[in-house]
Amino acid sequence: MTIGGKEVVLEEHMPLVLVNPSVEKLTAPISGPEGCLSFPEIYADIERPERVEVTAQDPEGHSMKFECDGLLAKAIQHEVDHLNGILFIDRMPAKEKEHWRPKLESMRAETQQALQKDESTSS
Repeated sequence: MTIGGKEVVLEEHMPLVLVNPSVEKLTAPISGPEGCLSFPEIYADIERPERVEVTAQDPEGHSMKFECDGLLAKAIQHEVDHLNGILFIDRMPAKEKEHWRPKLESMRAETQQALQKDESTSS
């Protein structure tokens, strides 16, 4: 991770809290493995830029800007997608999504059953 063009020790900035983050892509997208805790056991190669510039505020409202690559860049893009209502399955290639369709449909049915159960017990 670089801040102001200077390499910094990532661990010194953890936990990393980003308020209203925006991401600028600095490299062309590459394909790499990705998963999501919202979809356990489902993985696919997702295209994302390997290096990005992030602009955000810290919890105290101070502006911050840094560049990162690798896993941190992928994780930030993934989480910013969540903030924008985009799931990693939305970025999944059609062939991969078709492969995972039975598992995704099963998860959807389980979620709907759980919601219906919650609604009936709260009434």
